[in-house]
Amino acid sequence: MTPRALIFDVDGTLVDSNDAHAVAWAEALREFDIRRAPSQIRPLIGMGGDKLLPQIAGLSVDSDRGQQLTKRRAALFRERYLPHVHAFAGVRALFERLLDDGLQLAIASSGETEEVDAMLGIAGIADLELARASAEEVRSSKPDPDAIEVALARLRGRHGVRKQVLMVGDTPYDIEAARRAGLGAIAFRCGGRSDTELAAARLIVDGPAELLRRYTDPASTLPWDNSSPDT
Repeated sequence: MTPRALIFDVDGTLVDSNDAHAVAWAEALREFDIRRAPSQIRPLIGMGGDKLLPQIAGLSVDSDRGQQLTKRRAALFRERYLPHVHAFAGVRALFERLLDDGLQLAIASSGETEEVDAMLGIAGIADLELARASAEEVRSSKPDPDAIEVALARLRGRHGVRKQVLMVGDTPYDIEAARRAGLGAIAFRCGGRSDTELAAARLIVDGPAELLRRYTDPASTLPWDNSSPDT
């Protein structure tokens, strides 16, 4: 059974930005006299700042210092790292094919709206009809399911039953958020995670280009239906 909707993460899923985010966080933390290596931060990329900052620095994102640090990280990322981010192969072709086949597509990201919009531009899909949910619209970022629930609400009336909606992401946080929302997940390796870390996904593929290949191959079986046993 082909799904009626897919909900996509952005960073590490559609664009190769995870390392850049880790470096930007490390640089911002250093300016606030908090020494953390990018390698310490990298495993937390995929969460929003509300989760990452307490874990890596013991700061609440709502504190004065936490707000200042978060704003500085955003500025550093935008000015120094965003210009070097590139899309993974096959993003535009995958989205166009899915839309042409009548699927509804949504974006559910732990990133801020401005960054998400920029990433969708880099991925070449900013002009497509996509429901969107980003950090400002949720109380808690992944692995909590808030962003997915917002995206689902924007698809309501079009996506049918929840079992025909899947999350596509690159981290265990995406997979766990999907599980909490009652969805299955497809995981991409292109974000840098191991198959062991992604093992709870229904399907693990290299990235957008491989998912498109599997989707268009008549001989390929995809675990679309959430009510089916995992394959």
